[in-house]
Amino acid sequence: MFHLYRLTISLFCTLFVVFSTTSSYAEPAVQATEKQTIKALYIPLADHYAALVAYERYRDQMQFADFQIEQMKNWDLLRAYFQSGEVDMAYVMSPLAMDMFNEQPHFRWIGLMHRDGNALAINDLLNQYVQVAVARKQRLPDAKVAEALQNVYQQTGVATEIGMPHLLSTHTVVLYRYLKQHGLTMSLSSNDDAEVLAIAVAPPKSPVFIKSKSNRAIAAAFEQSLPWADIVETGGFGHVAWYSKDVMPWQDGHVECIALATDHAIANKNAAVKEVMAYIHQAGEDIEQARNEGGEALQMIVKIVQRHIPAHTPAAIIASLSPELRVINYQNLNVDKAGLQQIMDLAVEGKILKQAVDIDDFADTQFSTKIE
Repeated sequence: MFHLYRLTISLFCTLFVVFSTTSSYAEPAVQATEKQTIKALYIPLADHYAALVAYERYRDQMQFADFQIEQMKNWDLLRAYFQSGEVDMAYVMSPLAMDMFNEQPHFRWIGLMHRDGNALAINDLLNQYVQVAVARKQRLPDAKVAEALQNVYQQTGVATEIGMPHLLSTHTVVLYRYLKQHGLTMSLSSNDDAEVLAIAVAPPKSPVFIKSKSNRAIAAAFEQSLPWADIVETGGFGHVAWYSKDVMPWQDGHVECIALATDHAIANKNAAVKEVMAYIHQAGEDIEQARNEGGEALQMIVKIVQRHIPAHTPAAIIASLSPELRVINYQNLNVDKAGLQQIMDLAVEGKILKQAVDIDDFADTQFSTKIE
């Protein structure tokens, strides 16, 4: 029904005993046939579709991992749960992950969940100035949105609120870069004078946010992961203005959501973590193949997503996975240190991230996977 690519990855045949003399997290020896639980946290976004596909298609094939996933309602809940040390993995936006590492470095960055993948959506009041192109492929990050935001500020003296999934998000970094390129300023606090005020809006609430602003005749926008921007456009109450891939060009696509694993899981469940990451790579290839084939192959991906995230409509999922636009991709998911450096430098410059991390310490490249 779908073509499987051959995974080339070295997995241990036996899980070794880690003695208490070498690790405070030592556990009893585990037989090769006994699966170890790998519990991962995710948010209902296109960013994490590969985890859903890996869970649905491959969890029964896993020899070492009892792969479990749990959906979190927002990023702060995910952060608190993961930092508690009670779960093994989490899929997290890179600036938030770096802030978490600065707070409590009990985990490592082991791979990517996708590349590119967010978009700016504007309401009708802003679109009166912008007049987005009919073809989404032509909606590029030119000066039109910036000029619209500046006009609103000059007329009202009030900053336009733009909803972010979290202030410590790649989305905030992308918006900062766009505004900087066009001579505008962005604030994270209502006390500062700027044309744009970035505020936190949980992804599932972003359509309601932009709709409620429109109902009160207030200019508004949000920058969120797909498919939320597509949902407002297909729903008829917003417009995709541009995609992050065009603001933040990078070989293979910019870094955004990354996979984290606790030091405990890396030390004591190494083969299981490697297996989960290998199948996430495979699931990413499945999504890429399905988007290119369309038809039944794509419908199977849609069904998997909707089983876990009913709020993602078929139309929005298909629009997000458009092979023509290719505004999110699930390939080349190994650690990309230079790609993260780009995000980190801008985040620190824009005072989004308070402190940089040592990327060599943050990253663990042993989980790299090659798809052939």
